[in-house]
Amino acid sequence: MSSDGIESALHAARALILADLTARDVADPQVVSLVEEVLTKRRWWVEQWPDGVEYLAGLVAQDVQDALLEGYGRWPVCRSCAAEGDPHALGVEPELGPEPHWVCGKEGVAVAPVGALT
Repeated sequence: MSSDGIESALHAARALILADLTARDVADPQVVSLVEEVLTKRRWWVEQWPDGVEYLAGLVAQDVQDALLEGYGRWPVCRSCAAEGDPHALGVEPELGPEPHWVCGKEGVAVAPVGALT
């Protein structure tokens, strides 16, 4: 894959995760900087394994989720379960695959594609 293709995929993954962060009111400057750090690490990864470009969106989502856990807490919280008093984070499925979705692990239900949280 060309470097232009890799950059396009990285920018697309960035746009998707920023859309989700914005939808859940988490996209402050510190979090956006964290996203940029994640993208820098994933850039190296995808340069080493160009065939993995289709997995970038899901991997970036998982990386940001992991990074937020330490300083922010669980993100994104499953809103339907949180309303029932059982707050937990949504997961990304497939863990390594194209077209990743945010999924409630408790209910086994796809909530939204990565980039389309409300």
